[in-house]
Amino acid sequence: MKTKILGILKENRNEYVSGQDIGERLGVTRNAIWKAVSSLKEMGYSIESVTNKGYRLTYCPDILCSEEISGELKTRWWGNEILYFDSIDSTNNEIKRQAEKGAREGLLAIAEQQTAGRGRRGKEWSSPSGSGIWMSFLLRPDITPYRASQITIVTALAAANAIRNVTGLNTLIKWPNDIVIDGKKVTGILTEMSAEIDSVSYVVVGIGINVNTESFPPEIGHIATSLVNHLPENTRVQRSGLVAAFGSEFERLYDKFLACDDLAPLKAEYEARLINIGREIIIMPGEQRAKALGINNDGELLVEDEQGIKAIRSGEVSVRGVYGYV
Repeated sequence: MKTKILGILKENRNEYVSGQDIGERLGVTRNAIWKAVSSLKEMGYSIESVTNKGYRLTYCPDILCSEEISGELKTRWWGNEILYFDSIDSTNNEIKRQAEKGAREGLLAIAEQQTAGRGRRGKEWSSPSGSGIWMSFLLRPDITPYRASQITIVTALAAANAIRNVTGLNTLIKWPNDIVIDGKKVTGILTEMSAEIDSVSYVVVGIGINVNTESFPPEIGHIATSLVNHLPENTRVQRSGLVAAFGSEFERLYDKFLACDDLAPLKAEYEARLINIGREIIIMPGEQRAKALGINNDGELLVEDEQGIKAIRSGEVSVRGVYGYV
C-alpha cells in the first residue's frame, strides 16, 4: 500500500491530496493511510499533513527501495517484482538464485552495496553504498543461445539513452557495452546465460552505473568516472528516476530486438553512440591494430586491417584505443 500511496502523492506533487480521496481510490481506511504515510516519513520522505487538506509530498530521498522505484516505473513487465537489499554479494547471483526457483521474467534485484560485484572477464566491480545503481534483472527470451549475447548490445544502448535522457550528458558506447563520458567508463554490463544446446533457459543482465560517486580507487581512477563528475556543482542524480528511465528504454529496444532475427532494427541507433567507429583500435590479445567500422547485424565489431574487413566477437577478444582506454 505504501507504493500506491507514494504514487498518488507523486502524481499530485506539491498539491494536497485528502485522506478521503486516497481512501476511495485504494479502498482503505484513513487510519491505514496514516500508518503508511508515517512509515514513508521514517524512510526519509517529507510529507506534510494538514487538517482538512490532506497530504502533500515535498521531498523524496535518494533511495532505491522497491516503493520508490515502483512509484517511478512506467514499464509493462520490467521490474514487475523488485527485490531490494541494503547489501548483497552480487545482484547477478541473486537473480540466478531466483531464476532457478522459477521466477518470472522482469524480476529486478537492486542493492545499495555489493560485496562481490563482478564485471566482464571476472574483474571486480567497485560497488560502494549510496552512490551508484547496482542492479540485475531476469529475462526468459525464446531465442537461440547464439542470439543471447546480442542482449548485451540492447542493454548498452538502453543505458546510454537513459543516462542522456535523464542528465543530458553525452553518453557514448565503447564496444560492446561500456558506457563512457569524456573518454571514461561510467557504466559496466555483465550478461550471463543458462541454456541448453538449442534453447535459452534464462538470461541475467547486470548493470553497474557510477551515479554520485565522487572518487575511485587509484587502480581504476584513470578510466572510471561517475555522472556527478560531469554535472554542475552540487547537482545530484535521483537514482530511482534513472532506474525507471532505463526500464522504459530497455523495454522499447528489447521489443524491437525480439521482433527481428538480429540487431538490424537497432544497428543505426547503436552506431550513432559508438565511440570506436572510424577510430584506430588495438585488438587484444595479440595487440593487432585495425580501424573500427561499426557493427554487423549480429553485434560483432567490423574492423579493417591490412588483410581486409573482418568481424570480431566480444566473447573472444576485447579492444582499446591506441592511446588509452578508448
